[in-house]
Amino acid sequence: MTDMSRTGSDHDRAGHSPSVGELQLDERSALRRVAGLSTELTDITEVEYRQLRLERVVLVGVWTSGTAAQADASMAELAALAETAGSEVLEGLVQRRDKPDAATYIGSGKADELREVVLATGADTVICDGELTPAQLTALEKVVKVKVIDRTALILDIFAQHATSSEGKAQVALAQMEYMLPRLRGWGESMSRQAGGRAGSNGGVGLRGPGETKIETDRRRIRERMAKLRREIKGMKAARDTKRTKRLRSDVPSVAIVGYTNAGKSSLLNALTGAGVLVQDALFATLDPTTRKAEFPDGRQYVLTDTVGFVRHLPTQLVEAFRSTLEEVADADLLLHVVDGSDPLPTEQIKAVREVIVDVLRESDAPPPPELLVVNKIDAADPVTLTQLRALLTGAKFVSARTGDGIEDLRATLADLVSPPEVEIEVLLPYSRGDLMARIHADGRILDTAHEAEGTLVRAKVPPALAAALDEFRHSAA
Repeated sequence: MTDMSRTGSDHDRAGHSPSVGELQLDERSALRRVAGLSTELTDITEVEYRQLRLERVVLVGVWTSGTAAQADASMAELAALAETAGSEVLEGLVQRRDKPDAATYIGSGKADELREVVLATGADTVICDGELTPAQLTALEKVVKVKVIDRTALILDIFAQHATSSEGKAQVALAQMEYMLPRLRGWGESMSRQAGGRAGSNGGVGLRGPGETKIETDRRRIRERMAKLRREIKGMKAARDTKRTKRLRSDVPSVAIVGYTNAGKSSLLNALTGAGVLVQDALFATLDPTTRKAEFPDGRQYVLTDTVGFVRHLPTQLVEAFRSTLEEVADADLLLHVVDGSDPLPTEQIKAVREVIVDVLRESDAPPPPELLVVNKIDAADPVTLTQLRALLTGAKFVSARTGDGIEDLRATLADLVSPPEVEIEVLLPYSRGDLMARIHADGRILDTAHEAEGTLVRAKVPPALAAALDEFRHSAA
């Protein structure tokens, strides 16, 4: 509380009004859970419990392929995900196997060892680095006797915490329900059936019904809720498509920023446009796409869209639920693929992002947009790693969104890559067609003008679509 008050007074003294991103960051910080807080309450909800103290978690993974460095990086990423979700990581275990155990994911011996670690550390949650089947979740919980969640549930939890827009919340809710549906469990009354048939055999009046168990009723209600969410998302998608269609009609170039989570995409958007969107050193800080106008060095306008970050093994439920917002990628004239230069395995990030982009574009017949690799965070990267990346990623741009190093060079490169083909025209526009003159000013470059009796004689370079619209006014010298 003290830190937030001091920050606010600093803003007041400096006469600085906080940006939207700074306000969102303050809001998240205000809701951050505090470690070590104890309570005498015994009858509290899970939400209240999570707010009172950090969950103490033990991580466990199965190393089936790849190098030891890749296995360590995967566990380090799982730890970062757990901390972003509001957990305190106590221990991490890795089991070397050809494939995950069908019963308990890590095998019975390792499961017993995991139980001992849970008892020794006082952990209340186990997080597995993979997507577990419902049977594996149940079997492992019976052995370790604490809550067990997998990587998919952890990522969905982070998305639920960070979603702010109506569309983002609906997409996350849909993904969570798709994940939850096959994992519903129950016992006792949850497995009992509503009575049906003749009164003499099953309890009589008031107990006859469709013969569903309570868990089947829950599943039916979830499916109904999912159908409603899909309709809502479809309606929101229509509004988003309308905005995107207007941008496409205006012939303003569109650039989409894609990349691994926490690679610095929002920071790069701020550096290029001064947008002031939320920037946080956390995974999946940005879930809602942000579109801002910017200008090339020659004065031409373009739009820049910041998209949700990707991660290795991104849950399929999230890809499907966020497909409507990820379609910004398909319609872009250029993909600005941001890579974290300070990451131990940047090439693995590039591979994971490209796999998700291919998955998103699979339903579209259009080829993927051209890509420009941008290695960010060069101020924090190891010089040896940067030298290797410069040799490996020919044509990539190396920048630091935090210090501004390389940003001007990136702007010039963007202007070269997304230069639209221009057509030189000479038209005689009637004075009544001021709308067309405004479009030429906005989307083209006027070379010369002269006022005639019939209208304005204009010589300009314009995009092909605008040239076609002006064709009927084309001027021919007598």
